[in-house]
Amino acid sequence: MGRKSIEILIFICYTWLCACVKDKPVPAIPQTGKSGNVYIVCEGNFGNGDGTLYAYNTATNSVFGDLYKAANITPMGDVFQSMRRIGDSLYLCVNNSDKVVVINATTHAKAGEINIPKPRYILPISPDRVYISTLYSNKVYIVNPKTLKITGTITLPHNNPEGMCLTPYHVVICPWDTTCNKVYKTDAATGQITHAITVAGYAPHSILADKEQMLWVLSGNVPKGRTATLTRIDPSTGNILKNYNFATGKDPIKPVFNNSRDTLYFIQVKYDGSNDNNGIYRMSIHDAVLPTQPFVQAAKYQYFWALGIDPATGNIYTGDPKGFIQKGTVSIYTPGGVLQHTFDVGVGPGQFYFGE
Repeated sequence: MGRKSIEILIFICYTWLCACVKDKPVPAIPQTGKSGNVYIVCEGNFGNGDGTLYAYNTATNSVFGDLYKAANITPMGDVFQSMRRIGDSLYLCVNNSDKVVVINATTHAKAGEINIPKPRYILPISPDRVYISTLYSNKVYIVNPKTLKITGTITLPHNNPEGMCLTPYHVVICPWDTTCNKVYKTDAATGQITHAITVAGYAPHSILADKEQMLWVLSGNVPKGRTATLTRIDPSTGNILKNYNFATGKDPIKPVFNNSRDTLYFIQVKYDGSNDNNGIYRMSIHDAVLPTQPFVQAAKYQYFWALGIDPATGNIYTGDPKGFIQKGTVSIYTPGGVLQHTFDVGVGPGQFYFGE
């Protein structure tokens, strides 16, 4: 949802030409809330209500899912966007079902539900305060994780609050709005907007901090005519340290840092079946220019939709949604880019969550 627009429909025209192989059901397990497990957020196909939660155990090389349905009998809902662990619970943003589902991190049994319109991402702020961003509105919701109650909202000047980043005293929020070229700094204790920081380009959507505590903001909405840009910012002053402008048509998404936070990885996507500008890219935080060649090349009729780096091993995880019309696959690469393992998961793998 959100970025899955007309370009994915184009890609589906290609993928329908390929046979859809039905895999055997993957057995569920009662526990995965331990170190050595990687959770895979599988969005599902928009409107089908088939979002699923999978897990991969790195020690045994085993795959488990659909964990939520196995523990709760009923399906999770429509478009499983993201997840976050808080204490002994996993918080699952199911955005087209307008809810955040809370489950036990060990048994995966449902423990509660928070009704929020189009939830996207969760950012823990303190033991009694988390922020939840939303699509199609200008609000970030403040929730008490102890009571699962909404305690307030932050109203932004633009719609579609998306990525969020916690600095020592502030939370910086990206409004993924094509009319917006700013990110907003809010007081972590009060939620009040204190500063607006101008970034290169429009529609900021992803934000993360490097090892020097500088912020990286990825902006753009290529289908709506907003060229992608990358901005490095000093959060203490709001000064722009470096701008990187992507060429017209290049569509970078889902940036992540390696474990030392000195190398940035991101996906570039092509939905038309070609493999030009399509794959996993990486760059040093001090590179003068953007990378021109992929670190991991996507194959023809393929694109990546999920990217993560295991904090324990540095291995690189990628998710191939296969056009959102069949089960997706996850591939694991060494830090040097050598393919180690590939396995099937649910429809539309879109995010990885490591640890615990």
